[in-house]
Amino acid sequence: MNRPLVGTLATAVLGAAALTGTVGTAHAAPDRASHHRAHHKTKAVDFAGTVALSNCSGSVVKMPTSQENDPALVMSNGHCLESGMPGAGEVVVDQPSRRSFTLLDKSAGELGTVKATKVAYATMTDTDVSLYETGSTYAEIEQKYGIKPLELATEHPAKGAAISVVSGYWKKIYSCSIDGFVPTLKEGDWTWKDSVRYTPECKTIGGTSGSPVVDTATGKVAAINNTGNEDGEKCTVNNPCEVDENGEVTVRKGINYAQQTYGIPKCFGVGNKLDLSAAGCELPKPAATRR
Repeated sequence: MNRPLVGTLATAVLGAAALTGTVGTAHAAPDRASHHRAHHKTKAVDFAGTVALSNCSGSVVKMPTSQENDPALVMSNGHCLESGMPGAGEVVVDQPSRRSFTLLDKSAGELGTVKATKVAYATMTDTDVSLYETGSTYAEIEQKYGIKPLELATEHPAKGAAISVVSGYWKKIYSCSIDGFVPTLKEGDWTWKDSVRYTPECKTIGGTSGSPVVDTATGKVAAINNTGNEDGEKCTVNNPCEVDENGEVTVRKGINYAQQTYGIPKCFGVGNKLDLSAAGCELPKPAATRR
């Protein structure tokens, strides 16, 4: 996993290394090759709507059906939960939370905080996502801070699509393309389905967990950043392995991954309320409600 940064010591150690190497280049242009791949319709991606968590990254997100007076949702990884990582098969629904998120403007300036009221949904099964309901509406956030949410795409992203991984924690944008899709990605006890593999330019690190992956052609969120193979190990924590339809295992040291989010909007209804029984919703359900 793109490790959540836990505690001040870890932050100090990883922060010292990363500050010298990465934050200073936060606004550097993408490499020349990716710049040429981008066409004139590409939308400029910035930090507006992203958030920093205590240990991870995230973003204020809306569904296509969300209304301005709905409670705003913040999306991050399931493995970034303040209560600890959900076990394989575990689904968290409606868990009270007072978590604070630092809201960023387009140039990564800190605007203020938005507070959660609950974890609406979180899991590390099939995907790696947490969705927090906040005590603010989208309208209130826009009125106070001038910030609009990022919108979740509802279609499967395309191989070769140009993407930006926007980390509110490090205030850094990683630009690359979707290299392909992985039928099964295994890491420790966890298994994720139809994961996004980045091209090598996206060298995400600890603290980038939960970053929105923005399709630069549409400006919409196509996936959520969550892991990478750090040491070349096979299927261990921090070293996910790819498993194809025939069960063949591939290890790609230094390559990073994200989990698609296009199915999430089908699981939220009127008022941004979670509805796991809605038509087309394929998010894993809590054990007690599985059919």
